[in-house]
Amino acid sequence: MATYEVNEAGVARCRGLIEARQYVLDSEWSEVQPDAAAQNAYLERHSMEEYAAWHLGLTVGATDLTKGRYAFGYGDFRRVHRSALIACVFRAAQWRHKAVELAAHDLLQRLDAQARIGT
Repeated sequence: MATYEVNEAGVARCRGLIEARQYVLDSEWSEVQPDAAAQNAYLERHSMEEYAAWHLGLTVGATDLTKGRYAFGYGDFRRVHRSALIACVFRAAQWRHKAVELAAHDLLQRLDAQARIGT
């Protein structure tokens, strides 16, 4: 089983998007999660570093600047999805990737607090 570290650049980007109110509160992550074609299309227009910032996890041992290095996506390349953060918490907890789980949980709490302020 792969192991993961927290991607601090991804956490910072997600936090910034939440503060800027660039999020979706209600979505089905399985339906809106970028598939391989969407990821490749994004990479045609953006750098690998920009792609990396849309992920909360770094795969330990994977080659830098490859898609396989990045895990636990939290958005659609435009906005954070609450459902994606929930999926990150769940999946990280399920496979005992505690640092990623806690980072995703913190971001989910931030998003929920921000959404309450905005209503």
